[in-house]
Amino acid sequence: MPPAVLEKLVLSRQGARRREVLRGSGIGVDAAVLQLGGGTCVFSVDPITGGSGRMGELCIYVACNDLAAAGAEPVAVGITLLVPAPLGEEYVAGFMAEADAACQKLGVAIAGGHTELVPGLPAPLVCVAALGQPWPGCRLPSGPQPGDALVLTKGAGIEGAAVLATDFPDRLEGLVPGDLLERARSLFDSLSVLPEARIAAARGANAMHDVTEGGVLGAVWEMVHSAGLGVEVWEQAVPVPAEVGAICRVLGLDPLRLVSSGSLLVAAADGEALVSRLADAGIGAAVVGRITPSGRWLVRENGTVPIEPPEGDELWRARDMLSRR
Repeated sequence: MPPAVLEKLVLSRQGARRREVLRGSGIGVDAAVLQLGGGTCVFSVDPITGGSGRMGELCIYVACNDLAAAGAEPVAVGITLLVPAPLGEEYVAGFMAEADAACQKLGVAIAGGHTELVPGLPAPLVCVAALGQPWPGCRLPSGPQPGDALVLTKGAGIEGAAVLATDFPDRLEGLVPGDLLERARSLFDSLSVLPEARIAAARGANAMHDVTEGGVLGAVWEMVHSAGLGVEVWEQAVPVPAEVGAICRVLGLDPLRLVSSGSLLVAAADGEALVSRLADAGIGAAVVGRITPSGRWLVRENGTVPIEPPEGDELWRARDMLSRR
């Protein structure tokens, strides 16, 4: 949903005002901050709509990434799982095995939820609520500052490539080398941003945003929109893993507009120092731009183009193309 429509139809109606809500909903704001019982907690809700394979795993990473980008350690999740009745208990068992494994990996409890077999439902639907605690001493979210460097971890489009390689292996075989397809599928193992978010928060990041729908450029726009600032992104500096690039080339996709949970966008005063610290921890990252007082531009080799509000994701176009092949 375009940001302007979201603001008009959804964000203009936020219920009763409560003093316990320290920060509520907003464009580019993926987690709420609440004051409850004398303590602070961070809360987020996320669906999975763009991937069918490994949904049990993906839904946990996506929900917990929102908390990590808000400077919080995930504690517990609640899962709503609606499954077409013909898929039955076997699907539920496989989904929950994936969710349990992801939560074990992250140290997160599955504290509740709702599971239902629904006659007439065309495809599984899943939504995850996640609750976390701010890291001690973390001052996020303070917001990006003019002059901050923009740091991107891992690379563009990694979730989208993982989903496409997992859901459409037969259609991509012969178009993409087999070793790159396998590497794309293995990107599921790197879709958590918890490790880099912990480091960035401890190293004085001013803002963090996980790269979801709309890809890198969507995340950049959302980060600066909420702060009323500008940005300059250097296209040639954005890391695009080889497996992502290969899939995007054969399908005519823009990797900078492809969903990329697992990549973290960070605004920090000293970007190079953060990149070095992340490298020490075995996490690839690069400085890909800077925050400016105004103007939102993608700098290409042959000129600049404006960065527009996100209105969709390349994953949907790719799924449509591959479904028709």
